[in-house]
Amino acid sequence: MPRDRPIERLARCVIGLLICGTGLTSIIHGDLGLAPWDVFHQGVSDRTGVPIGTVIVIVGLAVLLLWIPLRVRPGIGTFLNAVLIGVTVDVLDPRLPVPNQVPLQAAFMIGGVVLFGVGSGLYIGAGLGAGPRDGLMTGIARRGASIRLARTLIEIVVLVAGVLLGGSIGVGTAVFALGIGPLVHAFLPMFEMQPSDDVDAPSHEPVTPTGVPERS
Repeated sequence: MPRDRPIERLARCVIGLLICGTGLTSIIHGDLGLAPWDVFHQGVSDRTGVPIGTVIVIVGLAVLLLWIPLRVRPGIGTFLNAVLIGVTVDVLDPRLPVPNQVPLQAAFMIGGVVLFGVGSGLYIGAGLGAGPRDGLMTGIARRGASIRLARTLIEIVVLVAGVLLGGSIGVGTAVFALGIGPLVHAFLPMFEMQPSDDVDAPSHEPVTPTGVPERS
């Protein structure tokens, strides 16, 4: 935990991840397609009967095991990311209404992407460590691949696996892929915590949003 305003950082991180989980649940209920990682999560959920939020947690913790040979160090935000987004999805999934008209589905999907962008800005801006999936990307990039190549390869692999498992792909997949970067770019400067002048804040791994995050 950084010495520079640790309680505020922790609060921002937790709130951001809860917002990410809320946004993801909204996207799921929109049923117009999910982000690549969530196509995979949904596919695993459909095949196993395990709630999708629980799958998100299990996959996140499993991905952390891949950090070990890549020598990527987690932060407290890493573990919070691995758990809180999935738990939030499981809590909200049975409570949010399911829209049955395309305009409402589109509103759920777009609203969810925006919420995920806001939550990512808060979570990343807190500076408490990369999410499991983002750390995997940066760890692979350290081995010689570019961030862009590492991210693209990972997203393609999980998307194909998710489709084969029966996950939902559609216009929402494209909206998330094209929209989440600009949204985080817009919201991160609003929420990023700069180190105090009298405290040398430790550096953190570069973080990009999941598919999220993250939530990636």
